[in-house]
Amino acid sequence: MLALADPDLDNGPRTDKSATMRMCAVSREVRPIDQLIRFVVSPSGEVVADLKRKLPGRGLWVSASHRLVAEAVRRNYFGRGFKRDVRAAATLADDTEALLVRSTIDALAVAAKAGQVVSGFSKVEVALAGPRPGTAVEALIHASDGASDGIRKLDALARQIRGNIGKSGEFSIVAALTSAQLDLALGRSNVIHAALLAGPASKTFLSRSQILVRYRIADGDKTAGAAGTNFS
Repeated sequence: MLALADPDLDNGPRTDKSATMRMCAVSREVRPIDQLIRFVVSPSGEVVADLKRKLPGRGLWVSASHRLVAEAVRRNYFGRGFKRDVRAAATLADDTEALLVRSTIDALAVAAKAGQVVSGFSKVEVALAGPRPGTAVEALIHASDGASDGIRKLDALARQIRGNIGKSGEFSIVAALTSAQLDLALGRSNVIHAALLAGPASKTFLSRSQILVRYRIADGDKTAGAAGTNFS
């Protein structure tokens, strides 16, 4: 059973296993916390996104949706939820998306430093074909502004290789970042394609890219989106 005491803030609702669920202050829908964003009030009275859920103070939760965060600002859900006068910038939805982008870039940079990313069309082809074809690559990464021809070729190659080896389960294709943002993450220029190799840092990147995509396309009532496209 879900407890409904003070549902907007940190103390509810929760599951029996701890604080794994929260109610969106806008849609009033209960979701896993990975599908919401926590907001807190800074010492100066500004509403700020707490992506890591570690900032002090009581938190108000909104579904990971640009539209719903903008609606929360427009309709003063933050003031009502925190039960005090707060300042929520008109640009809060855009500012939150910028933070999500920065978080995704940082996670990809960490994965690259851990040796879990290869970039460049030819290197991605080699990684897919590999000594053990299709087993080392966790996901393909494409620049969102990359040419469709190269994207189609690599996606088709990955699909073919996985089919040949009988690899089952979903395979992620991430197109959440622009080429300039991939350049920033990987420390090189003109990055259009990359392959994400297995490892813990890669899982962090996939998780962060998923919430970024969800934030951009969620419809407000249903959690939408994945880290690009998936195929089996």
